[in-house]
Amino acid sequence: MSTVRKIIHIDMDAFFASVEQRDDPTLKGKPVAVGHGAARGVVAAASYEARTFGVRSAMPSVSALRRCPELTFVPPRFEVYRAVSKQIHAIFANYTDLIQPLSLDEAYLDVTANRRGIATAWETAKDIRARIHAETGLTASAGVSYNKFLAKLASDQRKPNGQFAVTPEMGAAWVETLPVAHFHGIGPVTAAKMKRLGIETGRDLREKSVGFLSQHFGSSAQWYHAIARGEDDRPVDPDRVRKSSGSETTFARDLTDSAEIETGVLGQADAVWAWCEKTQAFGRTVTVKVKYENFTQVTRSRSTSVPVASRERLRETSLALIRSVLPTHKGIRLVGVTVSNFAASQADGTPLLF
Repeated sequence: MSTVRKIIHIDMDAFFASVEQRDDPTLKGKPVAVGHGAARGVVAAASYEARTFGVRSAMPSVSALRRCPELTFVPPRFEVYRAVSKQIHAIFANYTDLIQPLSLDEAYLDVTANRRGIATAWETAKDIRARIHAETGLTASAGVSYNKFLAKLASDQRKPNGQFAVTPEMGAAWVETLPVAHFHGIGPVTAAKMKRLGIETGRDLREKSVGFLSQHFGSSAQWYHAIARGEDDRPVDPDRVRKSSGSETTFARDLTDSAEIETGVLGQADAVWAWCEKTQAFGRTVTVKVKYENFTQVTRSRSTSVPVASRERLRETSLALIRSVLPTHKGIRLVGVTVSNFAASQADGTPLLF
């Protein structure tokens, strides 16, 4: 009989904004955005007070201010966030060697081996969260389950400063009740496609055959089939290196106007840059994807000898790439921007996350 794994997903609560509120008491209880409030700025992170107004990360600053005129912008201090993240990572190491960071503010932990002899994974998660608060003054939320997919879903259930467990007995049935749009790995474009196919909940997804899913989602079919049943065999991998990060959007209508298309590309570049800043991962290759009205697709890429280490550089490169297919008489329905070929400090397994 195989051992049931004990996986914890730790997610810091509004990490960047919470650090700023911790370090500047005048910001406590106020809507705060980490980023730049300039006309072409973007929100890197938002406090929970700001989120109640609909302010979210990767949102243009002008949009955030329209939603919340009282919003206070604070310039990001990534050296501080990295230092705090290193503190948190050191706490994790007291409980397990199997730690897979996803970014500065979240990670998977496999505590099956139970290094500290704590009775349950639930109590282990509580202990970790208490130590994080005691040592950093910040709160964290946790999801506890028998696989990574469910642990990550669970960590969202009691935010902020809470935790939730999904046991083997409840996993499959619990997934059926959730909107597929909340599933990690199913983005807005895929969720919209699923909705058009009548798939809105985990139950809807479970009812679809592998053949149906393959027809509509290609190589992702087996994964969707598995997670609809609460199944995920992926191990917590301390050496996992992310190979790329991208963002794409489907326009409300097919576009031929160059200025509108370029604006869409810049929005996706900003979303990718927000991730790059958050993880401190910078790539040498930028790729722009274009999908036309007839669903044909082209990509344009550019690689450089040094990483793209500024938002302005990413924007300039993305614009140059999209302009290589403009002007166009064919309507464009989707554009996307991806950064890959990360710096050696990520590629060799020594992440820049900490």
